[in-house]
Amino acid sequence: MKYDLPIEEALEQIGECLETDYLLSKRSIGLLLLQDDNEIHQMVEAREGPRYTRIREIIRDTEAHYSHSLNYVITMNRQAEAHKISSQVMHVAEPRGRSFSESLSRLMMNPWAGIPILLAVLYVVLYQFVGVFGGGTLVDYLEGQVFGDAETGWIIPPITRLVERIVPWTAIQDLFVHDYGIITLGFRYAIALILPIVGTFFLAFSIMEDTGYLPRLAMLIDRVFKKIGLNGRGIIPMVLGLGCDTMATLVTRTLESRRERLIATFLLALAVPCAAQQGVFVGVLSQNFWILSLWGTIVVGQLLFVGFLAARIIPGENPSFYMEVPPLRLPKLSNVLTKTYSRMQWYLFEIIPLFIFASVLIWVGRLTRLFDLIISGLRPLVNFVGLPDSVAEPILYGFFRRDYAAAALYDEASSATGLSGNQFLIAAVVLTLFLPCIAQFLIIKKEHGIKITLTMSGIILVIAFATGFLLNTALNTFGVQLNLG
Repeated sequence: MKYDLPIEEALEQIGECLETDYLLSKRSIGLLLLQDDNEIHQMVEAREGPRYTRIREIIRDTEAHYSHSLNYVITMNRQAEAHKISSQVMHVAEPRGRSFSESLSRLMMNPWAGIPILLAVLYVVLYQFVGVFGGGTLVDYLEGQVFGDAETGWIIPPITRLVERIVPWTAIQDLFVHDYGIITLGFRYAIALILPIVGTFFLAFSIMEDTGYLPRLAMLIDRVFKKIGLNGRGIIPMVLGLGCDTMATLVTRTLESRRERLIATFLLALAVPCAAQQGVFVGVLSQNFWILSLWGTIVVGQLLFVGFLAARIIPGENPSFYMEVPPLRLPKLSNVLTKTYSRMQWYLFEIIPLFIFASVLIWVGRLTRLFDLIISGLRPLVNFVGLPDSVAEPILYGFFRRDYAAAALYDEASSATGLSGNQFLIAAVVLTLFLPCIAQFLIIKKEHGIKITLTMSGIILVIAFATGFLLNTALNTFGVQLNLG
């Protein structure tokens, strides 16, 4: 097929520069180069040497003819040609009327109807199913009755007595049981607190995915996301980040430009709480609707505000957006269960070992007094935002697992001398905006390098505590006193 004249001229010029045999035709190689295929660029640069510089100049000159990327222009050319061919052999009858599913589909993508539908989905899925049922009913049963504490429960008391009977040294006992042991803290948090929340989210996400709602959500949100340097496709890693930010950071690879991937990664690390973290917070904060609303508004507001600034600071063009929208359909049970099972399997094999590793690190840190030193250094920062010294410990644990720290705050709020409503709100905001967990930190380093990762972490640290300080100042200035229950 023939493309636009500037592209055809570029293909001819690139073909004259290619002197090596690539098995594919020179035209095919030229098209891949124009579409910014990294592997082909590396191959041509290695084989053509100085001629590759001329090829880059040809590509830049061709890009200057268009406001969109060449990949987009070539794709649109191909779609137009495909439509031309299909129209010669196909006749599509005009529909007599819209079906219910088509009408619903259009409503989901219309801002006036789509936003109320989105709010209803968030209320049912995140609040009622993940927060109230997963983070409330299931967690209360598993954490309170099945695991329990040192005196009550089916699992913790007998295991604690067994370890104390077998192991005579308190320091070794602490590795497995007591306040920060692998079993009493690592396994209890992972299975009793986090697993029910992550499980209910993955189930809900699989249902939304199978119905075809997510592409419509992408179309609905595209205009807003363009303000923060992304497009509608960016909603996929963002929603997936509500399950696990580490997995969502890997999914940012599907975004077209490095600028989009950078912005999405930064926003995921800053203001998208994973399922376990938001499940714990929603479970506790749902006792007071106003505290829950404030937490959600502040976190979403920071995401939009910081994304808006990032889109203007980070150089690059605004992204284009096109997406195939599949038909709406009822979710298929086998699909939903298969996808939920695979994600739960990923959680069990990838995340639970991190909880165990975090427990061991905490044990080592406490045994060597290193954590005491770091916690004492964090206390002035914690006091700066109006929180007691005891919150410094969960804040530190937030780097090892943000959901781990959220569970620790849950314990803090549940104790007799727990946090006030104001303090828990501030702690929840700071911890939500706090550094990415160590697993996400390592993935960001792998995707963007250590320099960008450390820069992101420094900016996030400042934003988290600055937001906590401003929130505490506002609550004190206006004399607001919030109660958790």
